[in-house]
Amino acid sequence: MKNNKIFILLPDGVGLRNFAFTNFHKIGVENGFDITFWNNTPFDLSELGFKEIKIDKAKTHIFADIYKNARKHIELNLNIKKSHDVVYDTYRFPFNYKGINNKIKSYASRFLISNYSSEKGLKFIREKISKNEKTTTYYQKCVETLQEERPAIVFCTNQRPILAVAPILAAKQLGIPTATFIFSWDNLPKATMVVETDYYFVWSEHMKKELLNYYPYIEEKQVFISGTPQFETHFSSENLVSRELFFEQNKLDINKRYICYSGDDVTTCPDDSEYLKDVAEAVSKLNAEGENLGIIFRRCPVDFSNRYDKVLEEYKNSITPIAPEWKKISEGWNTILPTYNDVILQMNTIKHTEMVVNLGSSMVFDYVSYKKTCSFINYDVPDRKDKNWSVAKIYNYIHFRSMPNKEAVLWLNSPGEIAQKIKRGLEKPNETVQNAQKWFEIINQQPPESSSRRIWQAIEKIIN
Repeated sequence: MKNNKIFILLPDGVGLRNFAFTNFHKIGVENGFDITFWNNTPFDLSELGFKEIKIDKAKTHIFADIYKNARKHIELNLNIKKSHDVVYDTYRFPFNYKGINNKIKSYASRFLISNYSSEKGLKFIREKISKNEKTTTYYQKCVETLQEERPAIVFCTNQRPILAVAPILAAKQLGIPTATFIFSWDNLPKATMVVETDYYFVWSEHMKKELLNYYPYIEEKQVFISGTPQFETHFSSENLVSRELFFEQNKLDINKRYICYSGDDVTTCPDDSEYLKDVAEAVSKLNAEGENLGIIFRRCPVDFSNRYDKVLEEYKNSITPIAPEWKKISEGWNTILPTYNDVILQMNTIKHTEMVVNLGSSMVFDYVSYKKTCSFINYDVPDRKDKNWSVAKIYNYIHFRSMPNKEAVLWLNSPGEIAQKIKRGLEKPNETVQNAQKWFEIINQQPPESSSRRIWQAIEKIIN
């Protein structure tokens, strides 16, 4: 009898949006798959009517973080050596020397980096991570779960977490095929991958080339181009509400047209509140000239700081904050989880705003899905909070080099031109939308609404 039992491994909350809050599960069931979420998040998926097996007290090897950090730095060193491009240095995070444990971890990682920065050394580090994880109680529990459940495949929703290594190794030990999904469009150049599986699911041909370039031990036959379920919901109208209802729900002025300011986290953009203020100033100027505009401020879901409070108070007649509906389970950023309600909120925010302003995020693809304009902030504020940070650093990242035409967005090169560029985006949206669509087609397999179906087709192929 054919085994159609599929384990969807959720090592952390970032996979919820793609695989729990889209039609991914529904499509899988319609195709005859018996789906169980192997769930390491605090989120109760049984509330959605999904079968789940909770991972209890997952704990990695004591040296896991040391080897994971060393692997990342060694990969970045090798990328620089291979490409002669120092941009890879910008993907490093500073070592943490606060407290004795962090000091030990940092010095141990640095020792490994200095002694194993070669292809041979990287292979040793990769193998060491696997050997260490196989000695843990967590690994043994994973083996026991898989022996009892015997799924046809273990599909991991995210290639980054070290907590995903033990379940994948346990599946391999039992001869169960494994696969992982590359979570974000910028992940591969950053050397974020620690999960090694039999198969890899990527967004596009572009990402496939990146994967094979950065990880030469992966063969082409192991890679499936699926697109990402991340954008699928934009192509379904079932959760869209009327403009009148959305405005009533969020206390917006029905007579105004709104633009969305999409915030970044404090690491990506330490001066984000200053940029919001500049946009508010520009909107005030446009309104003085006869426009009737407002700003919806959607903060980064993992940013609970008070850094915007002063600007929100000063420009309360122009800015309406609509907070993302994420759940904060505890203090760690990776325990702040998306919700299905927030997927609906984001869809309706895009639908009922005219354009988006932000600093270099994938919101450009969310907005182009609705044929709407995106503006990228492209200047430094005079008094930067972090003198080592600059917009030039952000736009030099590898993933922005995929942009086929610089006119895919409106570039806000100074505070003085924001008003004019917003007006241009409102009056002539098609100027950038066509180029943004071409960029979207490079980044994500088309049509974007069929990503989940393509993933299930590939899973079917693997298990057969």
